[in-house]
Amino acid sequence: MTTTTTPSTVATEWTRDLTTRAERYAAGKALRSKAPRSSHAEWAPDPQRPDPISILEESNKTRLQHLVPIRFGRMSTSAFAFYRGTADIMAYDLAKTPVSGIQAQLCGDAHLSNFGVFASPERRQVFDVNDFDETLAGPWEWDVKRLAASVVIGGRQNGYTAQESRQAVVRCMQRYRESMQQFALMNHLDVWYYHIDVEGILAMVRGMAGAKRLQKRVEEASAKASKRTRIETFPKLTEAVNGQYRIKDEPPLIFHYDPLDTSKNNLDTEEWRAMVRGFLASLPEERRIIVMRYRGVDIAQKVVGVGSVGTRCAIVLCLGGAEGDDPLIMQIKEASASVLEPYVGASPYKNHGERVVVGQHMMQAASDIFLGWSTFNGRDYYARQLRDMKMSAEVETMVPVGFSAYVELCAATLARAHARTSDPAQISGYLGNGDTFDRAIASFAEVYADQAERDHAALLAAIKEGRVQAQTGV
Repeated sequence: MTTTTTPSTVATEWTRDLTTRAERYAAGKALRSKAPRSSHAEWAPDPQRPDPISILEESNKTRLQHLVPIRFGRMSTSAFAFYRGTADIMAYDLAKTPVSGIQAQLCGDAHLSNFGVFASPERRQVFDVNDFDETLAGPWEWDVKRLAASVVIGGRQNGYTAQESRQAVVRCMQRYRESMQQFALMNHLDVWYYHIDVEGILAMVRGMAGAKRLQKRVEEASAKASKRTRIETFPKLTEAVNGQYRIKDEPPLIFHYDPLDTSKNNLDTEEWRAMVRGFLASLPEERRIIVMRYRGVDIAQKVVGVGSVGTRCAIVLCLGGAEGDDPLIMQIKEASASVLEPYVGASPYKNHGERVVVGQHMMQAASDIFLGWSTFNGRDYYARQLRDMKMSAEVETMVPVGFSAYVELCAATLARAHARTSDPAQISGYLGNGDTFDRAIASFAEVYADQAERDHAALLAAIKEGRVQAQTGV
C-alpha cells in the first residue's frame, strides 16, 4: 500500500519508536560531547563575513525601491532598530556557531519586539511569538541566541549598566531552561494546549521584585489591547468618500495604487483582488464561509515594521453590510524565502506564504482564524486580520525591573513554542540543571551585541557617505 504525507518541517512518521522521557533526556545530555554547553559562549566574525551593508543591499533588490530609504531610516535610529532589521546578517553568523543537533520549528527572528499580545479565537488575550516571516526548521539554539542578543542590545539602548544587561539575559536563559524542564515532564497534548494568557502573566510576575507595579502595567496594557479591535480601528483607518467607505491615504506609509506613477512598481487593484481569491481557497471551508459574507470595498498598500519595509503589503477593507457597522480589515503581506534557507535547506512548501502560515500554526498556541496564503505573478503572500487586540511591548521605555520580567516572559514563550515541535526532554537533557548554558549564552549575547553595534555604525557611515539613502521620521 502506498502512503503519502503532507510536508512537515520537523515531524517524523507516526510509527516512530517509543522511548521514555528518561531515555530522551539521556540522549540530549549525551549531545554535550558534540557541542559542550560552554562552547556557546564563543563567537567571532568569520574571516569571510560579508560586508553587512552589502547583505542589506542584496535584500533590497526585490523590494519596492521608493520605500527602501524608509527601511534604512528606521534601521538607523538605534542599534536595536538596526538589529530588528538584520535577521539575514545574523543567520549567516549563527550558521558558524556550535549546535547540539536537536531540531525545532524556528521563528527565525525571535528578538524581543517579535512577541506580543493578541486575541485567540475564543476571544481571550494570549501572549506569544507574533512574527514568522523567517520560520523554518533548524537548530533551536539559533532562536535562543537571537533572543539573547536582543536582550543585551535593548538593555544597552535603555542605558542599563553592563551588570544589569547581563543579569537580564542570564535570567532570560534560566527561564527558558526551567520552562523546558517543565514541558519535558508534561504529556505531548498538554504541551500543545499550553498557552500564556493575561492571568498567566500576572501569576508569573507575582513573585518578582516590584510585583505590584508590574501587575498594574500588565493590567493597563491588557485593557488597552482589548480596545484594539476591528470596530475601534475602522473609523481611524477609513473615511467616507461620495457615500462609500475607503481607506485613508497617509503617504508614504499608507497609499493607494497610482497607475500614472510607474516609478513605484506597485501592484494594481486587480492583482490584489486576484490574491484575495487565492487566499480564500487556502482557508478551511467553515472559515471561508465567514469571509465570503463580507465584500471587499477598498485596498491600499501599507508600510510595515522595520526589516519588512519595502516588501509588498496591503490592507483590505471589507464590509459585512451597507450600514458600515460590521468591518473586517485584513492585511496581505509578501512572503519570500526564509533567511535561514541557505543554511538549513529549502522549505518543503512551494508557497512561502504557506510556509509562514504552517510555521505559525506549529509554534503559536492560538492563531488568527483567517490566517491564509496566496500567490500571484510569481510572488507569495500570507494574510491575517490587521488588528485583533494586538499589542507589542515598548522595549525601549522599560525600566530594568520591567525589562527583566518581560524578557523572562519571552523566554518562557519561546520554550513553549520550541517544545511544540521538538523534544523538550532532549533539549532539557542537553541544558541540564545548572547555569552553564545560561552563562555561556549571556557571554555570546554580549559579544554579538558588540558586533551589531559595529554593523549599525557601518550603516550610519554608509548613509553619511551617500552609499545608501535614508528617510527618517516616518
